[in-house]
Amino acid sequence: MFERIDTVCLTVSNVEKSSMWYQKLGFKVAYKGEGYQVFTIGNSGIPLTIEEGNVASQNSTYPIFFTNHIKNTYGNLKEKGVEVTELKNDGDNTFFDFYDLDENKLQVCFWE
Repeated sequence: MFERIDTVCLTVSNVEKSSMWYQKLGFKVAYKGEGYQVFTIGNSGIPLTIEEGNVASQNSTYPIFFTNHIKNTYGNLKEKGVEVTELKNDGDNTFFDFYDLDENKLQVCFWE
């Protein structure tokens, strides 16, 4: 169902300001999207994503899992009774959120 952890996502109040701060720490911008940026960190295979949003909200840090079969994964989770949001597409990624028993947010994505 899942191939790997794709990224860890942090919610920030201002993507541009935060991006500059992370770049000063040596993080490299690998991708810029609408309201988010993805960074490589040294030799790590797992990037960091910063996403603009409400930083006061609960669950502002969450893992994003990657799958090559997002519709199948979505269906499998629903069949297991897992709480899921609708499938979304932002032009770069297809994704959805799901929640564990403690209402912790997790996300699944597919991109090419």
